[in-house]
Amino acid sequence: MYRFRDYYHNQVQLSFEKNPFSDLPKHVWVVCRYQGKWLLTNHGDRGYEFPGGKVEENETADEAAIREVKEETGGIVSYIQYMGQYRVTGKEKTIIKNIYFAKVSELVHLDDYMETKGPVLLDALPENIQTDRRFSFIMKDEVLQQSMRRAEGFLQE
Repeated sequence: MYRFRDYYHNQVQLSFEKNPFSDLPKHVWVVCRYQGKWLLTNHGDRGYEFPGGKVEENETADEAAIREVKEETGGIVSYIQYMGQYRVTGKEKTIIKNIYFAKVSELVHLDDYMETKGPVLLDALPENIQTDRRFSFIMKDEVLQQSMRRAEGFLQE
């Protein structure tokens, strides 16, 4: 279990065990690969980030992860694997989010990428990501760092 503060100084707990905080999380975040590159989305307000969002009613977290990748990037998920879960405890609310690793087999053009500007492909994430203004606050804490270490194992498969 990892404990730290996020970009906004909220308390974060991160675990790579199966559902340590909730069996029914309301949010998902998906670390994506497409043709040997990292697949992110360009959120209209926050900047570059891995796709993710809310779990809708009558939808599992796994289904939400696949849907969010498609809605925000046009990516067709061919492989998805649960990696972990984290809980952010803020002043007003607590958010529990599942983390997934996904391989995308195809990018299809969408007329509407929901609240994002569509896909962003990167060979590598910058070493100075914490200070790079192009990237969302979601990409600036230890959740990303630990998840990327974990994702390295999936790259070997």
